[in-house]
Amino acid sequence: MSEHAVRETTVVVTEALAGATVDRWRARFGDAVAGRPARLILDLRHSPRIDAAAIVMLLQLHRELIRADARLTLRAPVARVRRMLGLARVDHVLEVEEAR
Repeated sequence: MSEHAVRETTVVVTEALAGATVDRWRARFGDAVAGRPARLILDLRHSPRIDAAAIVMLLQLHRELIRADARLTLRAPVARVRRMLGLARVDHVLEVEEAR
C-alpha cells in the first residue's frame, strides 16, 4: 500500500477539455498527481465539453492513479460531458460524483 502525501486534491477545470487544451490540462493534472493524493478530484462543472483525446487522457490518469493506490473522481460533469463519457463507454470505469 502506498503512502499518500495528501488525502485529496481538487483541480477545477475552467474550460472545455478538447483540442489544444488537453495537453495543457494533462500537465496540470500531472502536477496534481505529483503531490501523491489518495484521491484526485477533477471538478468539471465549468467544462462545457470533452473530446476523445481528453477521454483517453482521463483513462490514462485513472490507470496511473490506480497503480499508485489512489483514485480519480470526476465531480459534477455537465450533461453533455456525461453523454460523451457514456458514448465512449467509460462512464462505468471512471468514478463520477454529483455536485456538492
